[in-house]
Amino acid sequence: MNLFSTTVLSLALSAANGFSISPVSLTKAIHIISPIALNGGRGGMDAYDAQMASMMGGRQPAATTTHVESPTISAPTGYGSGSYLDSLSRGRTSSFGSAGSPAAANVQTDDYKSSPRWRKKTKQLATLGPASSSFDMIERLFLAGADVFRLNFSHGEYAQKKELLDIIRQVEAKYDHPIAILGDLQGPKLRVGKFANPNGELLQEGQIFRFDLDETPGTNQRVLLPHPEIIEASEIGHVLLIDDGKVKLVVVGKGPGYLDCQVVVAGMIKDRKGVNTPDSILEISCLTPKDRADLEYMLSIGVDWVALSFVQRPEDIVEIKRLIMSHNPNSAFPPHVMAKIEKPSCFFGDNLERIVELCDGIMVARGDLGVECAPEDVPILQKHIINECRRQGKPVVVATQMLESMIESPTPTRAEASDAATAIYDGADAIMLSAESAAGKYPEESVLMQQRIINRVEGDPHYSAYLKSTRPRITDGTTASAIILAARSVAMNVNAKVIASFTVGGTTARKASMKRPEQPVMAISPVIETCRHLAMSWGVYPEYCPNERIDSDNFRDMLRLACEIGLKKGLVSDDKDLLVVTAGFPFGTPGAANIIRVIPAAGPTFWDETL
Repeated sequence: MNLFSTTVLSLALSAANGFSISPVSLTKAIHIISPIALNGGRGGMDAYDAQMASMMGGRQPAATTTHVESPTISAPTGYGSGSYLDSLSRGRTSSFGSAGSPAAANVQTDDYKSSPRWRKKTKQLATLGPASSSFDMIERLFLAGADVFRLNFSHGEYAQKKELLDIIRQVEAKYDHPIAILGDLQGPKLRVGKFANPNGELLQEGQIFRFDLDETPGTNQRVLLPHPEIIEASEIGHVLLIDDGKVKLVVVGKGPGYLDCQVVVAGMIKDRKGVNTPDSILEISCLTPKDRADLEYMLSIGVDWVALSFVQRPEDIVEIKRLIMSHNPNSAFPPHVMAKIEKPSCFFGDNLERIVELCDGIMVARGDLGVECAPEDVPILQKHIINECRRQGKPVVVATQMLESMIESPTPTRAEASDAATAIYDGADAIMLSAESAAGKYPEESVLMQQRIINRVEGDPHYSAYLKSTRPRITDGTTASAIILAARSVAMNVNAKVIASFTVGGTTARKASMKRPEQPVMAISPVIETCRHLAMSWGVYPEYCPNERIDSDNFRDMLRLACEIGLKKGLVSDDKDLLVVTAGFPFGTPGAANIIRVIPAAGPTFWDETL
């Protein structure tokens, strides 16, 4: 024990120069590994060490006294007959079995575990719709790479959304793998009124056109703008965009209840076309009455993430979180909130930094963002958003028109493939499909193409080099952060196959993901909501383990459980494969990561002198 603690301390201190954390903090964190220092000698470590001493007949389990012969492994997912790993692979059932769900399938096959679908670190979101509403198709999208399914509440009935959610939960149970469900709120839709001419009006460049509050049908000179807040917020020189920017006007005059605008980009303006206000912050809530009803329904059926549209400022995040908590104030694990960045006002002052701080994740919604910002600015803003999210350790999704041509074509354009790859190279946690998977002709092929791009980029040495050069510094000085930094360093130095993290709320796993380690992060949690939240995080393989499977008073069994789960997920394949395990005692205390152990996949009671 003392030898290993010294080794871990040495490795951790050697990495300290690369991180914004003092060697004193690291020393403090590593010393907590000692059973005496841990909780005053109480808790699972005492039980573990007592069992080890009894099993070893009082001998120390040193590397030179215990040798385990490991079978020759001929394939990445082969296990020696009769080995500890082989015994673990038999007789398991799903953790997700529940009333109304089909019995879990035994999916322990070589093809299942060796598939590239289970080797990627960047996550995939797939929007469900008419083209992907059956159990068969949703299952195929999951196997093709989808980690999160998006339910778009701009379309469809509640009954349809509940049916899709139930199917996702069935797939989750069948494959014993947490799947996240994202409910996407529509947000305010700002539109002009109707015209007397049903075909609309053609506006000429340079003409003056008025927007007012008069409900009389519009003409070539004016039309109703039923949003007084736009008139109030607009100033001389502000831009108004109609129909996704097809018509552009600039405010040249305003008065009580009207705006006079000059047409800069000519075009047709028709009934109920959308209005964008890139220069104005509107004094309206980002939650319409429809959104509030949709949110209430989302909370009642149990979505894992809620995407908030039309975010203009940090106060919008505070508003929706207050609504979520008021729905169930006793919930310790409410759905996470994802802010969709699609308004230029998100970049005013320190708004972006504060929005990222307040929410649980960010979506780069390039559709509306590309309407309200210059096209050449969008790639730069995308990188800026990703960098801020990585700095704060929040998951970030890049969305919109990722593989747009695959709505009609079985293959993407090379530009689309490059666009998806760029988002991955930038360090995004996830990339998303919209109409490609919801309404296109090739939903499965679209998801599979994204997966192929992900695996290809992640296999590129330039990708690893870029992530290594842009790793954010963890500067909070907490014991949990020190443990995570040390775990990554240890895993790299001993060439471990996986970092296993026992976590309740997911904080430890998210911090590990934040550092973009070379090894996958296996997050083991007794809270299913945490596992589903973590399905959004880069490099994290969540595993749900009910409390009855995690004996927090027997740390050896917890280590054994980590080996079992590593086998089940195909992350270890040889008795000598090493796992770096982190945990916190007392177990269940938020942020109490204070232990690191290195163990072979053969189990915590084995050690080979060659390791």
